[in-house]
Amino acid sequence: MQDNNKTPLNVKRLTEFRRDLHRHPELKFNEFRTSEKIAEFLTALDIPFKRGLATTGIVASIYGHGHSADNPGPALGIRADIDALPMEEANNLDYASQHKGCMHACGHDGHTAMLLGAAELLSADRRFEGTVHLIFQPGEEGGAGARVMMDEGLFRLFPCQAVFALHNWPALPQGHMGTKVGPIMASGITFEIIIRGKGGHAALPHSTIDPVPVACAIVTQLQSLVSRRMDPLDAAVLTIGKIEAGTSPNIIPSEARIYGTCRTLTDESQSLILEGVKR
Repeated sequence: MQDNNKTPLNVKRLTEFRRDLHRHPELKFNEFRTSEKIAEFLTALDIPFKRGLATTGIVASIYGHGHSADNPGPALGIRADIDALPMEEANNLDYASQHKGCMHACGHDGHTAMLLGAAELLSADRRFEGTVHLIFQPGEEGGAGARVMMDEGLFRLFPCQAVFALHNWPALPQGHMGTKVGPIMASGITFEIIIRGKGGHAALPHSTIDPVPVACAIVTQLQSLVSRRMDPLDAAVLTIGKIEAGTSPNIIPSEARIYGTCRTLTDESQSLILEGVKR
């Protein structure tokens, strides 16, 4: 039996849209082509939208039956991030990134396509109470784009009682979603530690202050913040992903840099980790 209330979704068009974004990834706050493509899609669906928040952000509004911009009723937000990562793509797909050193490694092309799919369904069947704001957020990868959009008036212009988002997860079977009571996605903070010493020749270490063993000691100690400072029932991750020092094997550098991230699920855990990193 055919469900006459079921709104068709043009999956082929959404797939093509997602693959087009994958071919043309753009980094934080430079998602100009991506933003233009989103605007074209929304225009074709006759959905009003505002551009310019956080430079390349877009917010579209879909009004339920009997509602309008002057009478929005209760409002919900649905958010997708739109930026890519500064990474080289190693795939041989026909829609692999055409931009050297940049790719959609975190799936934001998929998030964007999914939100446009929601736009297509909601605009075709407006039998709901209130308003849905679709938030296309730039600068998620290290740019705090959500904060920028809020600072520029996101929720003053588009008040929301709640905002929903998701993240793709390839390990889940197709058609399934994972959720839980309480926080499920962590906050992420990126940090940089600079150790300044005194450089010199490797044959004269006594005349230098070598920052490399200091950096190594700090990295080792940082690992104890989660294993020995955190409550075992809390979840936190601290990762050192990059260390930079020196230019030659026989020269002691004057400086070393440590780059890392920490992810936590509560404000208390975040404060504990950050205090430990600074200490």
